Amino acid sequence: MGAVLRQGFRPAQRPGARLVRMHAAPDANQPPPPAAPPRKTALVTGVGRLAGLGAGIARRLAADGWDLVLTYWQDYDARMPWGVQPDDVERLTAELQATGAAVVALPADFEDPQAVARLMEAAAAEAGPLQGLVLSHAESVDSGILDTTLESFDRHFAVNARASWQLIAAFARQVPDGGGAVVALTSDHTAFNLPYGASKGALDRIVIAAARELGPQGISANVLNPGPVDTGWMDDQLREDLAARHPGGRLGTPADVAGTVAFLLSPEGRWVSGQLVKADGGFSA
Repeated sequence: MGAVLRQGFRPAQRPGARLVRMHAAPDANQPPPPAAPPRKTALVTGVGRLAGLGAGIARRLAADGWDLVLTYWQDYDARMPWGVQPDDVERLTAELQATGAAVVALPADFEDPQAVARLMEAAAAEAGPLQGLVLSHAESVDSGILDTTLESFDRHFAVNARASWQLIAAFARQVPDGGGAVVALTSDHTAFNLPYGASKGALDRIVIAAARELGPQGISANVLNPGPVDTGWMDDQLREDLAARHPGGRLGTPADVAGTVAFLLSPEGRWVSGQLVKADGGFSA
């Protein structure tokens, strides 16, 4: 009669003898283990810096099993106080790939009316159909009623509103059976941040329209206001003032925002649609 090996039981060995582990033969009557579900792919815009919201969202989606197409535009970062971090895109791509995600990073200047068409063509060739779209790119340069230039006003609307509409429409045209989800990051800034706040207001309406118009395709669409998140644009005084006003006593982080985005992209979150979601830890309460 053959030896019976039980889990956790180690039979005695003769000196110098090797332990031979015996494995039960596969049971032909047992069904094979279920295949892993097919991976989905999301396009996340505005992922140019390791400290940014887009990077935090990409990390969470990769951890949840998404493959990713990322966009960045370093000419914008060069105009911002934080400047260009030349290695950040490459470092983030490697970090995400190490989790098992397939990742494609593509430059995209959304001020250019043709940029979305080129991006979607490249994304289709590199990654196939998309099931998720996260709009975390933005043009954001402070100015008010009296000092906003025509150039700045038009650039804000081109990047924040027009390109977002183009991306949502292109996403809907290629979405596979089963639909998909759109999440766009917004803001409630108004005074002294006129072109940014006004263009984000337009974005809100575009996304809410998408929820109604694209719902029959199985596409959910929501706007997410994350409240103040320090990704490098705050000075020490502003950081301290905002944290003091927050009921939690701290500012939000990209990881905080990413959790809500991941939920809205998930099957469980897809019933939420057409909403302006405030995921700000109670800051706006």
